Amino acid sequence: MSKPVVAIVGRPNVGKSTLFNVLAGEKISIVKDTPGVTRDRIYADAGWLDKEFTLIDTGGIEPESKDIILSQMREQAQIAIDTADVIVFLTDVRQGLVDADSKVADMLRRSGKPVVLVVNKVDNFDKFMPDVYEFYNLGIGDPLPVSASSRLGIGDMLEAVAEYFPERSGEEEEDERPRVAIVGKPNVGKSSIINKLLGEERVIVSDIAGTTRDAIDTDIVHNGKEYVFIDTAGLRRKSRIKEELERYSIIRTVTAVERADVVLIVIDAVEGVTEQDAKIAGIAHERGKGIIVVVNKWDAIEKNDRTMREYESEVRRVLSFMPYAEIMYVSAQTGQRLPRLYDMIDMVIENQTLRVATGVLNEIMSEAAAMQQPPSDKGKRLKLYYITQVSVKPPTFVIFVNDKELMHFSYTRYLENKIREAFGFRGTSLKFFIRERKEKDR
Repeated sequence: MSKPVVAIVGRPNVGKSTLFNVLAGEKISIVKDTPGVTRDRIYADAGWLDKEFTLIDTGGIEPESKDIILSQMREQAQIAIDTADVIVFLTDVRQGLVDADSKVADMLRRSGKPVVLVVNKVDNFDKFMPDVYEFYNLGIGDPLPVSASSRLGIGDMLEAVAEYFPERSGEEEEDERPRVAIVGKPNVGKSSIINKLLGEERVIVSDIAGTTRDAIDTDIVHNGKEYVFIDTAGLRRKSRIKEELERYSIIRTVTAVERADVVLIVIDAVEGVTEQDAKIAGIAHERGKGIIVVVNKWDAIEKNDRTMREYESEVRRVLSFMPYAEIMYVSAQTGQRLPRLYDMIDMVIENQTLRVATGVLNEIMSEAAAMQQPPSDKGKRLKLYYITQVSVKPPTFVIFVNDKELMHFSYTRYLENKIREAFGFRGTSLKFFIRERKEKDR
């Protein structure tokens, strides 16, 4: 089940990015005093007590603005509101209640989503509380005082937010159907692939970038087995004017990827693999999903005996951080190779859920260490004590060593390659955690 999504919404300069950074635990958003400078990563995984959620930072909403950037920000904030399970409406005690706050409140009321009203910059509760009460006039619940920069009142705010998180229902937990997210830039043919698999025009397809408005779930039965395909709105390349605005369609990709077992990253064969494709792929890679790179419109490429080999090496170069990804060449228009997608999806899911016995893993590790001695530093050598698999989706391993400072990234990669040589694990990343264990604890 995907994590709940929490969107931080409000006028420019009320401190959304500061609050976002505090909750995300790292400086992700750029904070400046000019409206509209929130850019770069606008989503992060955050947690409160035992609850995890995805946090979205939105550009400031200027409800009446005719300015192209601000009006686009309003549109993008609307996407965030549509996607969110809970909205944190942030206001500013020092500027007081202004007309634009009431307009934002109207917009939020229309969304029908649960809203937690938060009044920021309350550095001194005794001094500012009378000013906080003024925000009751918005008519959307009790205003909660916080200071994002001083980290005051954050716990009370998160408690109020978490009350609205959907309950994990047993039914959803038991849904064993493979869930497949189709992601990529606009116009690479994501919806066309689903239509071809479905055999009907169920998803709107048009040449206008971004016609697929929201993630759409489509159930498809193939050979008696049911699959859920999650189609997302495309991620557009940034154009100069929209530089800090176009990121919001990433929100849909993040939430779709979160819900999926396998992610199909669709690339336009004619255009070739791009940096934007790498960014989209990175979202799935970070979350440890099964990954298939689907090169669409392959029928439009003139081929010779080297075409596929050269194309693959370019895809591997741009997506070098995920050498395990499977690659398929298809055509949504002609249906070429599309039925084989199901076999590939089944194979990747099998690898995502593969468990390897501890005894076998330790045998592989001992052999690997005998072939290539573990690294040493200042006369101290790394000792590998024990390896065990602790979970699946993605397969996750813990290696116990004498000193984790000595465990270089390259040696972890070497052990990963040895495990892959033995078990394949095609299409899925592997995660490794290094734990220290002193000699006497063994």
